[in-house]
Amino acid sequence: MELLAYGYTLIEGPRVDAQDRLYFSDVHNGGVYRRSPNGQIETVVPKRRGVGGIALHADGGIVCSGRNICHVNDGVTRILFDPPDTPGFNDLFVDSQGRVICGTMRTNPFGGATERTPGECWRIESEGNATELYGDISLTNGIGFSPDGRTLYHADTARGHVIAHDLDDDGRCANRRAIAKPDRGRPDGLAVDGEGCLWVACFAGGGVTRFDAEGRILSHLEVPAKNITSVCFGGSDRRDLYVVTAGDPDDPKSSGSIFRTRSPVAGLPVPMASI
Repeated sequence: MELLAYGYTLIEGPRVDAQDRLYFSDVHNGGVYRRSPNGQIETVVPKRRGVGGIALHADGGIVCSGRNICHVNDGVTRILFDPPDTPGFNDLFVDSQGRVICGTMRTNPFGGATERTPGECWRIESEGNATELYGDISLTNGIGFSPDGRTLYHADTARGHVIAHDLDDDGRCANRRAIAKPDRGRPDGLAVDGEGCLWVACFAGGGVTRFDAEGRILSHLEVPAKNITSVCFGGSDRRDLYVVTAGDPDDPKSSGSIFRTRSPVAGLPVPMASI
């Protein structure tokens, strides 16, 4: 487990491009950053707070969440989705057609609320055009697809499980079910590997848990941090596993950090957004 960077607050949205550069955000302090293989870190989107999800765009730049979903390329911001009465968005992913799948955040996850307003999962098909896939997500987090693209996974952190939906030929979701319930911490970000297994970051659980497609626990990856926020695959063989974390409020010496290790199995290729 190699420590690549530290000193941030809450790191989210890890994504690796074709040059093996890692994109990530600092939720509280703001900004989206890019780490090159030589260790150099540069700012891609300055100051933007609340970025919980990042995707690469086929035309260059990135798609990121926050108060809306936007495409930022060479310093120019294009709003893709900004529905009224929606406080913000968290994690996001891209389907095989280049459309962005994202979840709304309707209650402040850091406000200590005992009652939450559930959010929805949206599929953004073009600029300003989106379809609601389903609702009732208490605290939206990691999103991913099975290798055949017919199952959509979505972490609901507050309820402590990942839900799955089957996708029909028209892209509609059915057969909702709860799977992948960590036995330590709560599910946060996730990634899917080439065998169809889910790697789920366990917030307050000190590690990453690998589940099979039916939600059975296969293994645990211990991480030298308590609050694991997300994971992604990278490298030429997609077997570099990046793990990002948040600082522990009970440990003033801790901070949001980036770790890297090697996975026994390659991650799935991650599509680029094209909307």
